[in-house]
Amino acid sequence: MVKDAIDSLADIVSPPFRKVVVKSLALTAAALLLAWFGLDRLAVHFVAVQPQWLATLIAWLIGLSLLVGAVFLAAPVASLVASLFFDEIAAHVEAKIDPFGPQGRAAPFVEATLAALRFFGLSVAVGFVTLALIFIPGVGFVAWLGANAYLLGREYFELAAMRFHSAVQARELRRRHAGLVFVYGVMIAVFVAIPLVNLLTPLFATTLMVRLHKRIARAG
Repeated sequence: MVKDAIDSLADIVSPPFRKVVVKSLALTAAALLLAWFGLDRLAVHFVAVQPQWLATLIAWLIGLSLLVGAVFLAAPVASLVASLFFDEIAAHVEAKIDPFGPQGRAAPFVEATLAALRFFGLSVAVGFVTLALIFIPGVGFVAWLGANAYLLGREYFELAAMRFHSAVQARELRRRHAGLVFVYGVMIAVFVAIPLVNLLTPLFATTLMVRLHKRIARAG
C-alpha cells in the first residue's frame, strides 16, 4: 500500500508524465482564468449603485469572492481536465507494472464523459457540504477527509476498472473491495489537502488506483 503511494508519486515526476502534467495544469489554469474573468465582467455589469466608492467596493468584493471560488474549484476542475488524459496515464502505468499482462482499453466515450461530469458535480457538492462543516471543531476536517476519501477512491477506482470491465462490473468490483478502495482513497484525500500540489491529484490518483486494480486482478 505504502509502496504503491511512493511509486505513484515517483510516476508523476517521471519523463513520460511531464508532458501530461504541463498540458493538464495549463488547461486547468486557462479554464479557471476564463471562468473568473467572465463571471467578474458579468457581475460588475450589474453593479449600478451610487455613490461611486460603494460601486468600487462591491466590485472588489465580487472579484475577491470569485478568486476564493476559483481556489475552491481548482481541484475539481483539474480532475475534469485530467480526465482527458486518463487513458494515456493509465496505459503507461499498466505497461510499466505489468508489461506482459493484459492491457486495458479506453472506456466508451459516452461512459467516460458521463463519469467525468458526474465526478465533477459530486466533487463540488461534497466540497460545499464539507466546507460548511469545516468550522465545527473536531468534525469538519474528519468529515472532509472521509467524504473525499470515499468519493475520490470510488471514482478513480471505477475509471481504472472500466478499462477492463463494463461500468456495471467496475462498480460491483469496487463494492466487493470497498474497504481497500476507501483506504487508498484516504491517501488521495490527504494529497488533495495540500494547496497547489492538489492540482496534481488526478495524476496521483490515476496511477495509484491503476496499481490497486492490478493488485486485485492478480489476486483473482
